Amino acid sequence: MTWFTDRHFFLLAVMIYGASTLYSVFLWRKGFIRDDRVNYLLLLLAFGLHTIAMIQRGFSLNTCPVNNLYEATIFIAWAIVLAYLVVGLLPRLRFVGAFASPVLLAIGVFALMPSLDPPHGPKPEFSNWLASLHASLILLAYGAFGLGSVSALMFLSQQHNLKFHKLRAVLSLLPPIQRLEIVTVRLLLVGFVLLTLGLAAGGHLPRPEGVKYWKETKVVWSAFLWAIYLALLVARWRFAFTGRRFAYGVVGIFVFLLLTFWGTNLLSTLHHP
Repeated sequence: MTWFTDRHFFLLAVMIYGASTLYSVFLWRKGFIRDDRVNYLLLLLAFGLHTIAMIQRGFSLNTCPVNNLYEATIFIAWAIVLAYLVVGLLPRLRFVGAFASPVLLAIGVFALMPSLDPPHGPKPEFSNWLASLHASLILLAYGAFGLGSVSALMFLSQQHNLKFHKLRAVLSLLPPIQRLEIVTVRLLLVGFVLLTLGLAAGGHLPRPEGVKYWKETKVVWSAFLWAIYLALLVARWRFAFTGRRFAYGVVGIFVFLLLTFWGTNLLSTLHHP
């Protein structure tokens, strides 16, 4: 059916992210004392539609669909959902979806802005396998960081319940805060490794004459992001930067990532020629 373009499939996925967000509000109000299978199934359905949208866009371009802000944004959201679906196989961690769905809804609504996906945008500058690997690694890293921030929000919520609503914390099906902190650290570590590999792969890509890779706007921003996450991980392991402070740091850095990603992408001569 010609009506169902990749954007239409993604729109359907965003609508289901919205339904998941509404259900998540119900879980929040009930203090997470109910199982989260419904939310998991909603996000699984949205993931299927989201994947179809990306496959259709990829086949239309004959390359990895990360050539403008719309495609990069939906790739980040897709990576977050994929990571959640894997983590959610463990029932005790399934409530991550209640925190992830509002983030996915916000990213999805933003991605649907027409200006992010011009009908006759610039052709991809890089078309070889290394370019696709570079883009995929970087965006998967952002997805891991996003899910790590969701886990950190769960940590802060559970800590708040333990401090002010002890009965709710006991009845809640959220994982213990110690486990949430471990999950957050591991997600950040995975994202950091992916980001490192992605930046290394990008250094071997062809680029316009006169453009130095490590002085390019987007690369400088990515290197700064890499340094911030490295500092956070080192502080966690060497200087006892744990608990509430670490969780706030994880959330704060990811908010910075979301707020500055779009601007640096537009200023980049490599990613937005």
